[in-house]
Amino acid sequence: MKTLRFATVGSVDDGKSTLIGRLLHDSKSIFEDQLEHVAGVSRKRGDDYVDLSLLTDGLRAEREQGITIDVAWRYFATPKRSFIVADCPGHVQYTRNMITGSSNVDLAIVLVDARAGVMEQTRRHALLASLLGVPHLVICVNKMDLVGYDEDRFMAVRAEFEEFAEKIRFKDVTFIPISALVGDNVVERGENMPWYTGHSLLGHLENVYTASDGNLVDARLPVQYVIRPQRHGMEDYRGYAGRVAGGVLRVGDRVVVLPSGFETEITRIETAEGEVESAKNGRAVCVQLADDISISRGDMICRPENRPRQTQELDAMVAWMSGEVSLEPGRIYGIKHTTRAARARVDSLRYRLDVTTLKRTECTSLTANDIGRVHIHTTEPLFVDAYERNRSTGSFILIDEASGATVGAGMIRDSRA
Repeated sequence: MKTLRFATVGSVDDGKSTLIGRLLHDSKSIFEDQLEHVAGVSRKRGDDYVDLSLLTDGLRAEREQGITIDVAWRYFATPKRSFIVADCPGHVQYTRNMITGSSNVDLAIVLVDARAGVMEQTRRHALLASLLGVPHLVICVNKMDLVGYDEDRFMAVRAEFEEFAEKIRFKDVTFIPISALVGDNVVERGENMPWYTGHSLLGHLENVYTASDGNLVDARLPVQYVIRPQRHGMEDYRGYAGRVAGGVLRVGDRVVVLPSGFETEITRIETAEGEVESAKNGRAVCVQLADDISISRGDMICRPENRPRQTQELDAMVAWMSGEVSLEPGRIYGIKHTTRAARARVDSLRYRLDVTTLKRTECTSLTANDIGRVHIHTTEPLFVDAYERNRSTGSFILIDEASGATVGAGMIRDSRA
């Protein structure tokens, strides 16, 4: 079973870091000295319990303020599956970090405080998870111990989120009542909620089916680097390195190189583990081709009968992450798409999406944490797919040319939608 990458998101103080700490602790995935250190820090802060959120809040500022600022990556495994966890911040000013942490995960856990219900930031993170194409969503109604493990309260929060979720697209949504602080329904079921008959959170994570989530149809290899070693006996070696961004590449496949349009055949595929006959979406490879073709960084290798769209016009949803500069029609930004870089002008701003009501409103700019639909013209052609079809070739980032900072994340839409 493949490794599951998942992110924890939601409003501030809903218990994301505590949940990850509980998962690590109860699944026996931390060392004794780590637990002793966390227990010591908890005592110094005056806590009468071991604050498991400290297992993920690694920055000094996070421990001092009791919040998550940066994305904390953690790794653990059970006999059934291995996991890569992104603990994302809940504060609105760190939404860009949440986008970074959730951009390539298989599943997102949205935490909701059972007392407060669905908050604006809960809706924002769920909407972003939808726009980012996260295939699986788990709504963990947390802090059930503080509402007396009341089933009616859980069902009320569930109904509140379902009303919102009807307006956005999710393939798979699961609801689980938990107490991250006590441990109920995190790793073990516990005895406090006999009315809940589903899996614990860890049980669900171990069993969620992800094999069909990736695009295994549209073969794409954005060239990141051309390898020409100048060692004795390797004068004729020419390899093209990159990460497979869709589909499957096999030795013997006929391929075309964009933008030149020249066709050739794959003669060899190499990986860090050695030579292979095929490579799937997500794998880093170096391929050799039968013919000497002029290929450079930013070119795309794909199949002749299945090519991405080559265009300089992009219709996209953009999540704006900068508090320093705004997105405005007529402005020019740097754009990075797969391994290709260019400049981009915002031709028009079609609408801004209200994260609470999901209504589309007219606007003249996007500011920090806004989400809107824009039309962009690029100085060079890009090789794109719709984001719903391919998350790698359907996404891009916008860069402020003055500061070099990433200011926006874009998801390419079908222009007919």
